[in-house]
Amino acid sequence: MRRLLALILCAAAPLAAQTPAQTESDAYTRYELLAPGSAKFRIIYEVTAATAGATAYYNPIRKGSVATDEHVYDRATGKPLAFDVVGQAVAKAGGVRGGDSTQTYIRVTLARPVPANGGGGRVLIVKTYEDAKSYYVDGADIVFTRPLGIKRNAIVLPAGFDLVSCNYPSQVLEEPDGRLSISFWNATPAEAPLTLRARPGKSRASSSIASLRLDERAHQNRTIVYWLQQPETHAFDLYHDYTESRPGVSTYVNEVRAGSTVAKPSARNLDTGEDIPWEVLKGADIAKGGIHVGAGTQEAVVFRFPAIQPGGSTRLRMYETYTDTARYKIVDGQLYWDRTFGRPANAVVLPAGWRLANSSIPATVSELPDGRVRLDFTNPRPDEIAVLVTARRR
Repeated sequence: MRRLLALILCAAAPLAAQTPAQTESDAYTRYELLAPGSAKFRIIYEVTAATAGATAYYNPIRKGSVATDEHVYDRATGKPLAFDVVGQAVAKAGGVRGGDSTQTYIRVTLARPVPANGGGGRVLIVKTYEDAKSYYVDGADIVFTRPLGIKRNAIVLPAGFDLVSCNYPSQVLEEPDGRLSISFWNATPAEAPLTLRARPGKSRASSSIASLRLDERAHQNRTIVYWLQQPETHAFDLYHDYTESRPGVSTYVNEVRAGSTVAKPSARNLDTGEDIPWEVLKGADIAKGGIHVGAGTQEAVVFRFPAIQPGGSTRLRMYETYTDTARYKIVDGQLYWDRTFGRPANAVVLPAGWRLANSSIPATVSELPDGRVRLDFTNPRPDEIAVLVTARRR
């Protein structure tokens, strides 16, 4: 009996001690196509390791591609990170799920363990792939065809090439050096079956056009989640994630919309888990504090953090509670939420006891473990969406 019990305990021990599954967020990939005929393209991959306590991140090397010239950096400081190439068994032990025995991975040693409560280890991976099936020459044209599972992507054509066709709705933007970038945010749950074709054209001079309308939407990773309280209160909690990368910047200012009131602000540095100080300024105190806001703004929440160093960045998460009697209320017995969203990624969580009745803008709908309904809105376009949501009591 004792021997049987020992065998059972030994068999169960590995399961109990199993490393938590690797999770990640905020992935963005930039493909820079190199010389036609080389089958090579440079990959610049931004990703956040999201498993609390993780000390390593595993990036799969796609089968059929040959990876060279790898470099890895910590996006918070801009400093290089140690890495090596490992097999599937090592990656599995480190928390990777799925894959097969032939899969290989870049194992990145993170600068610090991933903080708990939504923190992340932000990583930049640079590498060159050679893949003749994905990037090849067809007559005078070059073709890049590749199923892309990452939701935010940009493909940069070689200098002097014009876009002939692209099968996935994309922004087309001139880079500062004149190259063309084809950029998109895939708002569907499936891979984007991208195929684009380009042809030699006239060389373009460096672009000097500067406009917010030409900003690359896919590279934006500002997200906001609204947690609605019971509609009779007109109140909702929210958190807003934002990355600041401009050298010397040390404040973030959240302007309170007219008709809204703000309470209980707080903030965290998601790279380190540390709290960030804040203050609420009103009226003339805004200008006295040296804070620049839009015309008519009478209240602002100012978050302060160490100035951004060249090559580094800081990921912020800011919490607030708002009351808005005009845009969140009960109308004819239904919960009524009416708000414009300017960011690319927004989510609304209904209060407990309410079921979704209407959503004016397409959303992905899911149920949280506590039974509340969550709506995720992804807007790949550089404009606002006017979201009207109604719900009924269960």
